[in-house]
Amino acid sequence: MERSETLPLSDDDRLAMLAAAREAITYRADLKSSSVKPELRPADFAANFDTSLPDKGASATSVIDDLIEVASKGLQGHASSRFFGYVCGGSMPVGTAADFLVTSWGQNAASSWESPSVAVIEQTVCQWCLELLGLPMDSGVGIVSGATVANTQGIIAARDTLLKRQGWDVFEDGLFGAPDIPVMIGDAAHSAPMAGVRYAGLGLGRATRLATDDQGRILIDTLRAELQACKNPPMVILQAGQINTGAFDPFAEAIPIIHDAGGWVHVDGAFGLWANAVPGMQDRLAGIDGADSWAVDLHKWLNAPYDAGLCIVRDRSALVSSMSARGAYLPGIGETWEPSDSTLELSRRARGIPSFAIIKHLGADGIRDMITHHCALATYLADRLSQEPGIEIMNEVVLNQVAIACETDDKTGKVLERIQEKARVYPSHGEWKGRQIIRVSIINHATDHADIDLLIEEILDANRNE
Repeated sequence: MERSETLPLSDDDRLAMLAAAREAITYRADLKSSSVKPELRPADFAANFDTSLPDKGASATSVIDDLIEVASKGLQGHASSRFFGYVCGGSMPVGTAADFLVTSWGQNAASSWESPSVAVIEQTVCQWCLELLGLPMDSGVGIVSGATVANTQGIIAARDTLLKRQGWDVFEDGLFGAPDIPVMIGDAAHSAPMAGVRYAGLGLGRATRLATDDQGRILIDTLRAELQACKNPPMVILQAGQINTGAFDPFAEAIPIIHDAGGWVHVDGAFGLWANAVPGMQDRLAGIDGADSWAVDLHKWLNAPYDAGLCIVRDRSALVSSMSARGAYLPGIGETWEPSDSTLELSRRARGIPSFAIIKHLGADGIRDMITHHCALATYLADRLSQEPGIEIMNEVVLNQVAIACETDDKTGKVLERIQEKARVYPSHGEWKGRQIIRVSIINHATDHADIDLLIEEILDANRNE
C-alpha cells in the first residue's frame, strides 16, 4: 500500500494502530472477569503460527487483526488481580499508557544527546527510587530489563572492583590467571543472582553456599566462619525477600563483618527491597543501606510494564567503569548523566518512562499504601487458611508471600492443578522445606479483599474435594 505524501501515516497504518489501541483497552477492561490461564498451551498453540514464510506482504490492519484473533488464545492473565504466581506485578494502566508513548516515540534511550527528554526523565526516576528505597542518593543507577540483569551488573561491578583492589586489571587481562574472588550466597537464594555469578565468569560451582534457617535467612555463625577462612576479599550476595517466604537476611549483622573482611556486599532485592519504602517495615531490612550494590525490579512492586529493573551501585564510578562502552569517564555532579554508562546496552527503549508515570501518578504515599495493603492481604490469607484442617502455612508471613501445603505432596499438587484448571485464580507451584507448596504472591496493584476471598474459596473447595 502506497503512503500518502502529505500524511506521516497511511490510512492502513493509522487503522492498524487504532485497532491495537482498542484491543489493548478492551483486554485490560476485561481482566476482572476473564480466565486467568491461557486457552491454549504451547503444543496446541503452535499450529496457529505454523505457516511458511510469506512471499507477499499483507496490510498492516489485517496483520494486527489476525494477531489479536490468534494470540489472544495463548495469553496468561499476568496483569489480572487474580494472578498470584511468580511475583509478577500487574502493569498499572498509567504505566501501560506511558509505554504506548515509549513505543511510538521510538527513542534510543542510551544517549542523552540523542534523546534528551528520555535521559532527564530516567534520571529523575533513578533519584526518586533511591529516595523511596532509602539508599544513598549519590549511588549509580542503571535502568535495565529486570532483576536478572540488575543482579548480573551488580556482580560484575563487584568482580571488577575486588580484582582492582588486588592489582588486577580485568579490562585488559580478563579472568585467566586472575586472583581468586571468594563468592558466598545463601543456599535458599533465587536463581537470578546465581545466574549473575555464572554470567560474570565466576563459576557457580565455586561459590560457597551459606546455610540458612527455616525461613531462608543466612546463618550469621556460618557466614562468620567462612569469612575467617577467606584469603582474599570476598563477594557476598544477600537477599531481601526470599521467593517462598519473603524473609530478609540479617543485614545489620552481616554487612559490617563482610566489610571488615574487605568484601563487597550485593543484595538481591528484586521485590523485597520495596519494603524499605514503608517506614513501618524498615526494621525488617535494618542495615540494608550499608551494602555496596542492590538489584530491584520495577515490574514487580511498582507494577511497571515488563522490561524494567534497577541496578544500583553505591560507588557510581565502579558501575560506570564496568558498564561503559565509551570509556570510564565519569561526569561530575551536576553534569549530564549518560544512560549508556550504567548498563550493558548501547541501544535500548526508554524503559524508565512508564515507571516515571506510575510514581508521579501514585506519589510516595500511594506506593507505600499499596505495599502495606498487599502485606496485610497476605496476613489475612494466611490467617484464614491456617484455620482449615489439613492446610499448613509453611512460612512466617513477613511480606507478601504465602507458602501453603496440604497434608501430602500429592494432595498439594492435585489441589493446585484443580485451582489452575478452573482458572478463576492462579497461584503457582513451589518447593519449601522439602515439601511441595502452593505459592501465593500478592503484588498486583488491583488486588483487593474480594480477590483474596475468592482465592480462599478456591483453595478450600479444592482441598475439601480432592
